Amino acid sequence: MKGRLIMELPYLLEVMEDVSTSLRFPMDLDDTLGVITAGAAESVPGVDFVSISITGKDGRIHTLAPTDELALRGDELQYQLGEGPCLDVVLDTPVVEVEDIATDLRWPTYGPRAAKELGIGSQLGFQFHAEPHARGGVNLYSTRSHELTVESRLLGGLFANLVAVALSWSREHASLNEALTSRARIGQAIGVVMERHRLDSDRAFAYLVRTSQTGNIKLRQVADGIVEDASRAAR
Repeated sequence: MKGRLIMELPYLLEVMEDVSTSLRFPMDLDDTLGVITAGAAESVPGVDFVSISITGKDGRIHTLAPTDELALRGDELQYQLGEGPCLDVVLDTPVVEVEDIATDLRWPTYGPRAAKELGIGSQLGFQFHAEPHARGGVNLYSTRSHELTVESRLLGGLFANLVAVALSWSREHASLNEALTSRARIGQAIGVVMERHRLDSDRAFAYLVRTSQTGNIKLRQVADGIVEDASRAAR
């Protein structure tokens, strides 16, 4: 079984190639996170199922890209009970390793239930931070106890870093798209002002800036209003 062996380098390189390809723009974040968790489940020794826990804007913790229903159920049981490795990782602990979840005294309610109800033997968790404010953890589950190795910890941390990169890039990409959209809209508004007031492009842009400052309105909103007014007048 994959989890009982140290990862062979050629296979690990193949997994990393899949992950790196998924990180290229244009990026589908859900697909990219799915590739990363699947890669971790396939390549981290001793690990069978993987998920991502992340804090939402509402303050609640949500699960992303679980590789199996067992990972989702494990996450949700921890959310429900308010204890468990994935919560510790998301909230304050950089790395959590559990060799035998059934006997670990850190989670007296979750541990026995996870072992009995879900068949979980051991867990690994890695905290990540993604700019600007995303915080979460990568959860790695094993159906066997005492199967985690040094390689498990090294590769698990690597995949957690990849999740952080994907989330940061997706946010930067969204910001870039927003900036490009704003730029295009402002360009349209400058054209309208040039035609309407017989101004050159520099003076038209200065007009937009002056209107923005005088009315304490964002430049993009000023541009939107001008373009929409022009569209209505043209109908």
